[in-house]
Amino acid sequence: MDSTIVAVVTGASSGLGEATARLLATEHGARVVLVARREERLQALAAELPGASYVATDLTDPRAADAVRSHLLEEHGGRVDLLVNNAGAAWRATFADGGFDNVQRTMAVNFDAVLRLTEALLPLLRASAPSAIVNVSSTAARVTRPGSAAYSASKAALAAWSDGLHLEEAPHGVHVGVVLPGFISTEGFPQSELTANAATRWLVSTPEKGARAILDAGLGRRAERYVPRPYALAAVLKIALPAAARLILGGGPAKAMTTRTGADAADEAAASAGAAAD
Repeated sequence: MDSTIVAVVTGASSGLGEATARLLATEHGARVVLVARREERLQALAAELPGASYVATDLTDPRAADAVRSHLLEEHGGRVDLLVNNAGAAWRATFADGGFDNVQRTMAVNFDAVLRLTEALLPLLRASAPSAIVNVSSTAARVTRPGSAAYSASKAALAAWSDGLHLEEAPHGVHVGVVLPGFISTEGFPQSELTANAATRWLVSTPEKGARAILDAGLGRRAERYVPRPYALAAVLKIALPAAARLILGGGPAKAMTTRTGADAADEAAASAGAAAD
């Protein structure tokens, strides 16, 4: 039987997803199925990675999960050893400003789309067992800052669901690991406010380190990995001293760390283009 790993990586067109796909292909010889919206990016990356293929789709489209499943059936006989649910987005807004609509669109990307894809691929993962799912949550799932509660809620839901899913699927040979990154500089999360300041630059990690954590949680079958590892202390503080955590996270320095995202920039660019057209 062919022992080559077949891995599905979402959000693979840049950042953490791209780094994970490269690591799987170059160090583990995996045949990676790249999933993201931007076909030209996926096409270029697939050309670099031996055995790679891609599905260009928006995972919030209800038809996307079936498209990925069909691709696996056609290209790999339905085999999938590793599913990395990495695609995600964030729009910074207080609840008073963004309201339900901001929470809903954030949940649609970071939680609902993950559930749909996992549901579609779960029979294949069971049939391919031992196999693994890695859900990329966030340190924000454990500690929330002003202006990012919608994002934290979506990632907290993902982390909690992952724990339950692991207990349900372990008897079927499907491991579920969770990765909780802190500040990682990517296209979707540039962290420019932090990297521009020498006092906060040390807080920001790299996609490559995040990719290593994803492989630890998947191929290494680890339950959880924080990136960087010391970020786990923030979760401990929240549990041990919740009032102190609220005081710290509500202060000026913490508010400054609620950084502008790629989704924010895209919305602003679209609004500017619309204004110019008018």
